[in-house]
Amino acid sequence: MESLKEAKKFLETHHIKYVLAQFVDIHGAAKVKSVPAAHLEDVLTAGAGFAGGAIWGTGIAPNGPDYMAVGELATLSLIPWQPGYARLVCDGNVNGKPYEYDSRVVLKKQLAVMEKKGWTFFTGLEPEFSLLKKNDLGALQPSDDTDLLQKPCYDYKGITRKSAFLEKLTESLLAVGMDVYQIDHEDSNGQFEVNYTYTDALKSADNYILFKMAASEIANQMGMICSFMPKPFSNRPGNGMHMHMSIGDSKTSNLFMDEKDKNGLGLSKLAYHFLAGILAHAPALASICAPTVNSYKRLVVGRSLSGATWAPAYIAYGDNNRSTLVRIPYGRLELRLPDGSCNPYLGTAAVIAAGLDGVKRELDPGSPRSENLYDYSLSEIHQQGIGILPQNLGEALTALENDNVIRDALGNKLSQEFIDLKRMEWVDYQRHVSDWEVNRYLEFF
Repeated sequence: MESLKEAKKFLETHHIKYVLAQFVDIHGAAKVKSVPAAHLEDVLTAGAGFAGGAIWGTGIAPNGPDYMAVGELATLSLIPWQPGYARLVCDGNVNGKPYEYDSRVVLKKQLAVMEKKGWTFFTGLEPEFSLLKKNDLGALQPSDDTDLLQKPCYDYKGITRKSAFLEKLTESLLAVGMDVYQIDHEDSNGQFEVNYTYTDALKSADNYILFKMAASEIANQMGMICSFMPKPFSNRPGNGMHMHMSIGDSKTSNLFMDEKDKNGLGLSKLAYHFLAGILAHAPALASICAPTVNSYKRLVVGRSLSGATWAPAYIAYGDNNRSTLVRIPYGRLELRLPDGSCNPYLGTAAVIAAGLDGVKRELDPGSPRSENLYDYSLSEIHQQGIGILPQNLGEALTALENDNVIRDALGNKLSQEFIDLKRMEWVDYQRHVSDWEVNRYLEFF
């Protein structure tokens, strides 16, 4: 939409009664206020008001100012699975100004740095998710009782028996302009991936949130749980959110592409510097891209029952190498670190900052790795000089605390808010007494 008049016509044509003024909290969870369609203009000007202290990560006390969600007209879209409703993506404003704790505002600032160079940052996000249910004992299991194969990736029966959900999800995404081009059953029981085309990084993050909203609610309507939890089952691959990326300008659609690359990866000098920045800041990026206690059950050294974890533990890159942190699918980069719990705005902002630091300092990523790093022992990894990602949230947060490039990009206030919240999460986890501990130690001594 380019004008309010056009937007009002859109709402009238599609019989929209309510507009959801939507933003995300620091965790990347969608938050909304339902606004009668007649008051759309209010959200576009003053914004929809929220009690800031009731939202995770705003840094606003109960006696502080309101958090105003100001809509961006171009993002107005239908919610096909919720007839009569539309969505409007909003930026957080406080006291009449874009708010430094708002993650979408943070991403816009990093994109502005790109724009000053005449660049557009493109991303394609690949959401993996699990369709689950609870059995009579309350334990989680795949929603399809027959989805039991030891190696279920691409299984015909697995995807066919969930076709009703996948078709409704796909049709909903197509209706709002998200071009779905592939759907598959992934390598864990009950796990799926839906691929849609890449776009500029801001829209890509907006689309990812809409995807999660759609998948979660359509699954709920069908009596299932759609989970983006990084590692719902200890012996199966987890849910990633792989981030494909490239840079374009007014003359060239992909500045990362160079057919003359001596390594045969199709990467330009710019791409190698950007890649080197990602590798250099990987420990701190882990805290943002894999931001939960559960995330580090996915980022482990070793294999799963089905043959591989499909998640990175090693700070390296390689040609189509899914055992490295960054895979090179010829002419672009795929960061395999982010998972389903990642806030896409903060994750993208942090990646931009890391990459641009590599460009600024002309960093060298070293030689690509073609071998299967999952086969290496820890001692062999160390002998090869390959770094290992943080193996728990506490380690990752320490890395973020010590990385001024990433902290500055996110803003010191938001960074500290994020660290404080996540430190609390880590302490709560450390103090929790698990079933594993009870079963092992209750009568052990």
